[in-house]
Amino acid sequence: MGGKNKQRTKGNVRPSSSGRAAEVLTREGGVIPGFVGFDTALTSELSYVPAVHGAEEIDNLVDADFRLVLRKLSKRDGVTRLKAVQDFGSMCQERDAEEVKGVLPYWPRIYCKISVDHDRRIREATQQAFEQLVLKVRRSLAPFLKSLMGHWILSQCDPYTPAASAACQAFHAAFSPAKQPEALSFCKEEILNVLQDVLLKETADTLSDPQSVTGEEREAKYVRMLTSSLLGVKRLLSLLLPDDRTALEQRLANLIGSAKFWKYSKHKTPQVRGAFFEMVCALCEFTPALVQAEAARLCPAVLLSIDDTDPVVLPPVWEAVLHVVSTIPDCWTHVNAKKGFLPKLWALLKEGGKGLAKALHPNLMPLLSKLPRDITDPTLDFYTTFFSSFMQGLSSERASTSPSESAVIVTSLVECLRYCILHNTEEEAEHQKIRTMLISQQLLPLLEKALGNPSLQAGPLFLLVTELLVSWEKRAGLHGEDEANDGKHVFKGLLADFWEGLGLMFVRHVDNEEADPQALEGVATLLQVMRYPDRVKRRNIQKKKSVKICFSKPDDNEKTGVDGDAVERPVQLESELVNERVCSPQTQHFEDVVCQLAQLCLVHVNEKKSEKHLVFLSLLLRSFHTPRVFSTLIDVDDKIKESEGTVKNPATQFLLEQVVLWLAEKGRRDTEHLVEMVFSSLYCCSSQETTRILNHITTMDLQWAIILQIIQRACADSETLKSCRDWLKGSVLGERLLGLTEELCEVGSSSPSCASSASGHSWTLISLVLSQHHNNEPLIGEVYMEKILEKLHATLSEAKSLSDAGNMEPLISFICDVASTFFSSVQDCLLLRSAEELLFTVFQFTAKDQTRTHLSDSLLGKLKRVCVAGVQSLTQQPDYEFEEGVFLQNAALWVASQSLTVSSIKSLQVLVLAVQSLVEAMMSVCSRDSPLLSQFFTALTPSQTEWTRIRQALPPQWVKTPLLSDRYRGVLEKPSMDMWKSKMSTKLPAHLCVCALLGKVARTVAFTTGDHKEADCSSNLPNLKYTVSELLFALQWCKEVEYSPAVVSACHSLLTDWGLAEGLHSLVPVKDLLEVLYSRSVEDGGLWSLTLENYINTINLASTHSTAIKKLYGSADSLFPVSQSKLSTLQVLCPTMTREDKETLITLATAGIINWEENNDVYGCLAVLMCCLKTNSQVEEEVVPAILATVMEWRNNKEDWFLFGSDLSKATAEQLNLTVEMMRFLSWLVTHCPTVLGGSQWDFLLCSMLAWLETSSENVSSLWNPWVQLFVCENAALIVALNHFFTSSSPDALEKLPAELTGEWTDFFVEGIYNLLLPLPINITETFTEPDDPVFPLAVLQSVGAALTYVPVQQLTKNSLPPKFIADQKTNLPEALQTLLNTLCPLLLFKARPLQITVYHLLEKVMPQLPECDGEGDTSKSDDDRDEPCLSPPASLMAILSTCEELCDSILAGLQVGEFAVVQPLSVEYSCILGYLLAWKLLLTFFKSSPSHLRAHYAQYLKRSCSLSKLLLHLFKLMPETPICAGQGAETKEFKTLFTENLSLAVDKSKSVEWELPHLACSVYYSTLQDLPAMVRLWWNSQEKRVSAAVEKFTTKYVSPVLSAQEISSVHSSTQMFENMTVKARSAAREVIATYSVDDIFIELVITLPQNHPLGSITVESGQRVGVAVQQWRNWMLQLSTYLTHQNGSIMEGLALWKNNVDKRFEGIEDCMICFSVIHGSNYSLPKKACRTCKKKFHSACLYKWFTSSNKSTCPLCRETFF
Repeated sequence: MGGKNKQRTKGNVRPSSSGRAAEVLTREGGVIPGFVGFDTALTSELSYVPAVHGAEEIDNLVDADFRLVLRKLSKRDGVTRLKAVQDFGSMCQERDAEEVKGVLPYWPRIYCKISVDHDRRIREATQQAFEQLVLKVRRSLAPFLKSLMGHWILSQCDPYTPAASAACQAFHAAFSPAKQPEALSFCKEEILNVLQDVLLKETADTLSDPQSVTGEEREAKYVRMLTSSLLGVKRLLSLLLPDDRTALEQRLANLIGSAKFWKYSKHKTPQVRGAFFEMVCALCEFTPALVQAEAARLCPAVLLSIDDTDPVVLPPVWEAVLHVVSTIPDCWTHVNAKKGFLPKLWALLKEGGKGLAKALHPNLMPLLSKLPRDITDPTLDFYTTFFSSFMQGLSSERASTSPSESAVIVTSLVECLRYCILHNTEEEAEHQKIRTMLISQQLLPLLEKALGNPSLQAGPLFLLVTELLVSWEKRAGLHGEDEANDGKHVFKGLLADFWEGLGLMFVRHVDNEEADPQALEGVATLLQVMRYPDRVKRRNIQKKKSVKICFSKPDDNEKTGVDGDAVERPVQLESELVNERVCSPQTQHFEDVVCQLAQLCLVHVNEKKSEKHLVFLSLLLRSFHTPRVFSTLIDVDDKIKESEGTVKNPATQFLLEQVVLWLAEKGRRDTEHLVEMVFSSLYCCSSQETTRILNHITTMDLQWAIILQIIQRACADSETLKSCRDWLKGSVLGERLLGLTEELCEVGSSSPSCASSASGHSWTLISLVLSQHHNNEPLIGEVYMEKILEKLHATLSEAKSLSDAGNMEPLISFICDVASTFFSSVQDCLLLRSAEELLFTVFQFTAKDQTRTHLSDSLLGKLKRVCVAGVQSLTQQPDYEFEEGVFLQNAALWVASQSLTVSSIKSLQVLVLAVQSLVEAMMSVCSRDSPLLSQFFTALTPSQTEWTRIRQALPPQWVKTPLLSDRYRGVLEKPSMDMWKSKMSTKLPAHLCVCALLGKVARTVAFTTGDHKEADCSSNLPNLKYTVSELLFALQWCKEVEYSPAVVSACHSLLTDWGLAEGLHSLVPVKDLLEVLYSRSVEDGGLWSLTLENYINTINLASTHSTAIKKLYGSADSLFPVSQSKLSTLQVLCPTMTREDKETLITLATAGIINWEENNDVYGCLAVLMCCLKTNSQVEEEVVPAILATVMEWRNNKEDWFLFGSDLSKATAEQLNLTVEMMRFLSWLVTHCPTVLGGSQWDFLLCSMLAWLETSSENVSSLWNPWVQLFVCENAALIVALNHFFTSSSPDALEKLPAELTGEWTDFFVEGIYNLLLPLPINITETFTEPDDPVFPLAVLQSVGAALTYVPVQQLTKNSLPPKFIADQKTNLPEALQTLLNTLCPLLLFKARPLQITVYHLLEKVMPQLPECDGEGDTSKSDDDRDEPCLSPPASLMAILSTCEELCDSILAGLQVGEFAVVQPLSVEYSCILGYLLAWKLLLTFFKSSPSHLRAHYAQYLKRSCSLSKLLLHLFKLMPETPICAGQGAETKEFKTLFTENLSLAVDKSKSVEWELPHLACSVYYSTLQDLPAMVRLWWNSQEKRVSAAVEKFTTKYVSPVLSAQEISSVHSSTQMFENMTVKARSAAREVIATYSVDDIFIELVITLPQNHPLGSITVESGQRVGVAVQQWRNWMLQLSTYLTHQNGSIMEGLALWKNNVDKRFEGIEDCMICFSVIHGSNYSLPKKACRTCKKKFHSACLYKWFTSSNKSTCPLCRETFF
């Protein structure tokens, strides 16, 4: 255990030592440890759960889970402790109270330890867990309170706020606010003990173990505990009742009497100092007597610490300063203020509070008020120094960069100034001096400084000065309030001095050519604030409503921040500010200063053309537009002109004589201030004067930008707008705007490039006058508005008619902007016809493909937004109606015509999405029952004749699929080869486009209407059932043409994306839709019938609405006599009909067939009969023989109906259909009623079948015709039915047949059938060489393939195919077999899946025959002298394999081993890989059926050609990563994989084709592992690590279990018997035990399969061994394991070989001394070659290997030359 050199746990840096452990225990517990788990101190609590015997009664109180958690809490690892605390909390929450109470005795000790843990997460979690404990045990906590409360208070003052917050929460959970003082009172002594111990006794080293905790962590914990303890005293005092505080005073006196306590005021850590001053504040507040007693130490500690500018310390220090100067009257006797306190204060003020102004400056005025006279003497000097320091602080770096800091300093400065003036209002000289100094040296310089400083202007200074002036005015009695104030004249003098100084300062700034624009703006701002203080006031109050975030802990030392220029001020001033309205100064001085400044400006403007002064004048007039100011301005210009006794309005005069001239000046860029001046002047004019002046300005030919500014300014507020209304509505402005519009459109269309640059303002102006409305009235006259819109529409239409609208993009963009603002902001705007036309043109732009309009994306987006805004605006008009010529109707008709001529998918998408957005816009503002939607939908929908036209235009190639799958019995008018051969055009069918459009609109309406049911939609949209039925028809057409060509597939994908793939049938009641589809089916048949069938199947109507279906046709005889369309409908409805209806149909059909001579429609009756028979209808016994007799009668009378030996290319579809129905009838007979058939009937049936087959093989060239294909397919189906009957019927059934029938079938008919059938696929592929050609008869290959799978092997080995041989092809095969291989193998690569599978099945039958031929040929060769001989498998198969291999290499080149290649089903790649895997499957079949000695030769060939290596790499790209069968959930214990399930390679399999390749790949891999295990093992060992790991993981998980089980079960079920040897298998242990006994020799072998069998080697171990030498035994063991490892054989074969060796050994034959085996491992020969010297015998193959590898020809034993 205690090994010195062992690897130690991370973090444990010293070896263990029991002595040291004892020391630690002593230190922590304070005593020498007793037994484990006990605390030997005389306390009632135990340190943790006892772990010794004898304490069971305590132990049993604690739940086992709690015990575990509590032990974990004392572990050293932090993460363990944290997890344990969290678990403890959740257990307290979940367990019942009694279990939790059992923990209470052990909790205090643990809590006291972990509540002060180093890790703050643990501290927080501890408090959270404590809260859960408290909530659960409630009053039961009381006995343990005293031992908990000290640390609980410490935790509530934890510097880590979340932990403190959690502790407070636990405290509140335990005690209500009323109970808290009581609880603390109960434990106050204990709490103070804990706090006092930390403050006076503990050190960093006593609080933590120096040996296990680093110095840094120890120090951090000590600092934290000190901080918490100081704050804890404060918290204790604040929560206790007064009596309890008094009781504690003696204890507290001891604490603060300690010298160590006072050292904390100078502690190096800011947190400790801050906490110290907070505690001092609490002492001052709650125990003033104690403080008085310690004043000598307290006052210096606090008052001389004001220069401590740490952000944590400064707020509590200043709070303490205020407490001290308030609580201790003689505090200054303990401190030298002049030398100690004030210099520090001045330094602090000069530095602007060092960035802590928010905490410092609000305390200055209270401090000022508390300073005694003897400290402030001489007062003038004191104030001068105080305010100079203040001003200096305002220039400090932090104050100048932080607006909030500067705002606090300014506020505090002005407050102190105001306070000082109020306290020096006597008339004596000293007071006079102070007042003068404060105004002239402090206040005015401060304002002057602000004039050049934007941040001070933005702050609260100007407002504070205004308030100051107003308060002086009130005291001076200027506000008419009777204030009993003796010092009125003092304040009047103050005001006079102030305004005199201010006026001089203003003039100095303004009367200067080089005046600073910033200073001028400052002057204007100050005057504006003085004029309208309320505006600034409101702004400040709004700013104050900003969000502030703080922790839940209510800290006393947190000062609220200052946001922007919202200043925190002492409370009484704040409330005064909010409640009292600040008025403007009332003195005459104010207006005098303004007039003086205005006059100065005008002089500068007129004489010096000073732009700065013009701007300043504009700013002045904005605030002071009074008659007196305007009179002053005119007086300057010409000394009071009175013409003929009438006095002109001075404002009008100033405007016309001055402002208008300035506006008209050329080259003036900035005119905003002049426009402002115009409106400042208009405030003093009547409405007539206003209209006259503005009309005059409009006709002056000013820049359009100025007119725009004037209109914008006129709309700025309702009062101005009211006064300018006449001008805006008037003709002067209207005509000018119309002229402007025409000018813009002409410039834009002629030279688009210059349009954008020059006319930005003009377009904005047009947009403004169209869209700016007031009280639902247009801004300008309606007539002019209409004319402007007409002009815009005309321009846009002109752009649309151009083929390349892209060139006019800037102009279209401008018109868009105008239209957008107009549509979105003006109600009733679209009742103007011109506006509707404009909207229609915009809509056309959005609905056209960009490739045609050449518009940019951004402009198109803009047009779409305009269109939406316009449609919403239009459709929410209450009186808007859908009538001729309105926008909605025009749009609907245009879209309907466009949908019929759409040329591409993209155009269709654009058109449909444009209509969708239009409908959505309508719906966003229309009510649900608005008729507009339904009227719009109706206008979009084609008429019935139009529907019929576009439906008939759909290409008819859809017939082929349903015809060949027996879902449709129809004919086409004159089907020609060209029609089937030509691929469908790539043009989009109009029917699909219209359906897509209407479907999308209907879906949008249905699914945007919110939570109403979908079915409500049909009531909104008229004739929806017809639209939905057409959509279902279109979808059915797409399905039947198998989504080709690409354009149909793309269109179908679009429908799927739009949610229309199900056809929206849920929007229409089932009954309505059924009726429509049924009536269409009965009238037109064809695709309508298939659509009806699909609808019935999709929603399973047969079971849910069978009565509704019955109602459609009433009675079965209503469908007789059958026409083409009725037959199609009947075929669809037959499966859903009742038994009675079907019986009626059979009766009618039978009557029609039997009376065939009077009946014209024999085919119809036969077809109806077959429809009924197909649905397993009951038929009366005598009916079938009667019908069969009738058919045989036709054979005699109407032989041409049978088409025997006919040229099928000349036969009509009707004739072929009749023959096909006869074939179907005969197939049905064979399958369902073979007992009816007698000898003559069988002859008729078999001869007809053979004659039809002959006709088929003669008409291969006519297979382009689907009806001929159907003929061949049904004939093949009849052959399959016969084969199935003769091979699968029971012997009893066969005995009942006519005597000679079975023999005739076997001897004659089978040969006849397959002689005709075998060459058929070959002829088809020669006639139709392109598998992708539309006329390629794939269905025929499928049917013929299914029939060929029944071919007997002898028919294949003795086939009559035309001979086919390849030059230089080595072969031992008979000619017929070689021909078969040479003919069929290449077809493995033909791109037609049915053919590939058929060829595979045919070749699989002959594969076992082939090795025999090699075996016969092999006997002649002697391989004694050769290295391991190799023999090629069939050459034609290997040729195909190598071709496929190269193709697969290129297909799978980009993938890594283990990545799954997803191959598109039935693609070219699919057929290549399928051919490759099938070829390998054949090769493995061939290999498996070879005898052992040949297998070794074939394996050698595969090894040399590297084929197997490539195969395995390919397989790991084709097998899925998780080869689990589809349709299962997650992997369960018994999940099915592609290895456990058998692979069925059916010729006609169409379902789950996508799983066929992966399953086939898995099957090939399984067979390879099973048949070539040694070769796979060799390959696996040679692969790089990544590949081999992937292969092993996959094989072990999915293949090995199946293979091992199969290997073991094959041993179980083996019938092989050995003499002298027994073999047993144990499946659970994957072991095979072989026991060999002869005479007294007894041998037992145990063969074990590895986990990753067969990749890992099979282990061979010895069981019992009696009578065999050790060396001999080892040799035999080696032989067996070598065989099993290196030979591709099974365990049984290996054992057989081993037994032979042992037998030979006992027969006296010696081992070959090279391989230590009697029988050679691969060629099974005996040792024959003997050395002449030592006479030992060796295998010839072993010797060959020995000589070649050693490069010598000496005997391996005696080293003599070997002859």
